[in-house]
Amino acid sequence: MKKSLFLLPLLAAAVTGCHSNSLKTADADGKPDLLHAALDTTVAPGDDFFTYANGTWLRNHPIPASESSWGIGKEVQNEVYARLRQTSIEAAKANATAGSNQQKIGDFWAVGMDSVKANQLGATPLKAELDGIAAMKTVAEVPSVIAHEIPLGVRALIGPVVYQDAKNSDQMALYLNQGGLGLPNRDYYFNTDSRTKNIRAEYLKHVANTFRLLGQDAATASTNATRVMALETTLAKSSRKLEALRDPYANYHKMSVAQLDKLMPGLNWKTWLGQLGAPALDSVIVGQPEFYQTAGQLLKTNPLDDWKAYLSWQLARTFAPTLSSAFVNENFHFYGTVLRGAKALRPRWKRVLDMQEDALGDALGQLFVKEYFKPEAKARYDTLVKNVVRAFAEHIQKVDWMSAPTKVVALDKLHKITPKVGYPNKWKDYSALKIDRTSLAENVMRANQWQYSYALNKLGKPVDRTEWDMTPQTYNAYYNSSNNEIVLPAAAFAVPGLLDADADDALVYGYAGASTIGHELTHGFDDEGSQFDAKGNLHEWWSKDDRKRFNQRVAGIVKQFNGYTLLDSLHINGKATAGENIADLGGIVISLDAFKKTQQYKEGKKINGLTPTQRYFLGYALGWQMHVRDESLASQLLTDVHSPAQYRVNGPMADVPAFYEAFGIKPGQKLYRPDSTRVVIW
Repeated sequence: MKKSLFLLPLLAAAVTGCHSNSLKTADADGKPDLLHAALDTTVAPGDDFFTYANGTWLRNHPIPASESSWGIGKEVQNEVYARLRQTSIEAAKANATAGSNQQKIGDFWAVGMDSVKANQLGATPLKAELDGIAAMKTVAEVPSVIAHEIPLGVRALIGPVVYQDAKNSDQMALYLNQGGLGLPNRDYYFNTDSRTKNIRAEYLKHVANTFRLLGQDAATASTNATRVMALETTLAKSSRKLEALRDPYANYHKMSVAQLDKLMPGLNWKTWLGQLGAPALDSVIVGQPEFYQTAGQLLKTNPLDDWKAYLSWQLARTFAPTLSSAFVNENFHFYGTVLRGAKALRPRWKRVLDMQEDALGDALGQLFVKEYFKPEAKARYDTLVKNVVRAFAEHIQKVDWMSAPTKVVALDKLHKITPKVGYPNKWKDYSALKIDRTSLAENVMRANQWQYSYALNKLGKPVDRTEWDMTPQTYNAYYNSSNNEIVLPAAAFAVPGLLDADADDALVYGYAGASTIGHELTHGFDDEGSQFDAKGNLHEWWSKDDRKRFNQRVAGIVKQFNGYTLLDSLHINGKATAGENIADLGGIVISLDAFKKTQQYKEGKKINGLTPTQRYFLGYALGWQMHVRDESLASQLLTDVHSPAQYRVNGPMADVPAFYEAFGIKPGQKLYRPDSTRVVIW
């Protein structure tokens, strides 16, 4: 439904940086030159452009013990953290009006930072919910308990979400998707490599340890962990693989409530939807029917003790980060260290800020943009969007694989894409959300309930196409197929230590234009987004021959990325990552043509020995200036539709003729691909 980037790099410092970068060098005018400073000239650009562009920076910025990866995105986030932390501290000290955003920010922060209170409370904030699970007498009660837990943020067994109907974007619909797993996805339950087998063994220990923290003896905890693992493995068996989830038609099954009863007879859907708080619905959209068939069978065959263990585990797993240090440390050991490779727990204040962002993101956003995103910065990026759109239109007109009638429709869709830059025009109203200093866990529960009610209230209402799915302080961006829009939050236009005025166009067009604006625009025409029309409806608007020629090119990029091997034997999943790889390649070639219309490109002057075109490609690589621990990289390859950072640079560059020309890439160099094998889409 929505394409979000993995640590999306934008740049350009619309926000004044406070990070001291010891690697900065300056150009002839004395402006900092981050591109030149980051270079590792011991590496040939034709062998590994990612390392050539970023090697010195990476060498001087090791991954902190508390992180599973580190890069320019994390440094931008650090600056955002610093600002929001100060805002929260001031709010906690203020005698704010009850019910005001400042009171809620202050109270959330104060109780979140009170580790002594959290340790005294232990698992007490979960007691009422755990008692409700323990009080079940029959399996027939399981669905009602699940319906009670879902609004709290516990997504066990059933995965409801409110979103625009993919085939009628003017209506909101209730979707039911696969879910309910404690491991990241189905592959973790079945892959037989030693790395994944070890993760499964550690997961079983982790579940048992969590049960012991809830007060169970060792034998009971072990038995219940085994119950959880068995139930989740059965659910995983009926869950679709990562690449299969990217087919919008195959994951769209509109059903009446009566059809749902036949699909999953272990649950009375009309009654259950009422318990869920949903209004009377004529239909729902089921993503993966086979998953719900299995869920229904489990409700018929599995004993009550299995469900008590499973629901208790899902509850504890969800709220462990909000509880005492024993829960926090146990949760971090598995999800932070075993899965992601982090060596130390992140500082409490950062963890609290993350939860506060989830709970009160728009309240924080209003304060953020007022102080840190100025009108002149917004104007620059509004203009950049227009220039990249214009270049994309020229590319559509020139491609030789798309027929003239389809080009007309494609151009219409492109020009109807709504760009949202910086921040929304209206903010969420948190007046109905109660935040106090009782406990962090209860604040998170109430915030989850507020978000749930906010989403559920959209059913039966007109679609609000002005709404944002990200806050302006989020370092990320997305294309929304159903709204046919690109959304670019303010924080995405920040780079540590660089003022917007000091960022040359080459850097900005590579960093913001290619890796973000062009990338997101291209998502509207990738293997998934291209199946939605200008109004955001799932509808085939290409001719059969156009689709066939396009798919031939997609097959080329799938084959290219399938061929990349990491960590000795792991491969990128070319099919699962196809949409992102298409968007990376498209963003580069489209934004390059937009850059060619700038004064800097036309003058052709070098900066620190680098031509404007070289700086453009380096600007793009700057966006992926990051490195990742092996454990986190292995997890990404199994769970993420984005390729690892190194291949988001080297992969598309190997297909771009202008890159070969700019850096003199020759046969025999590692990135060199003969003309006949280079992927050309846009």
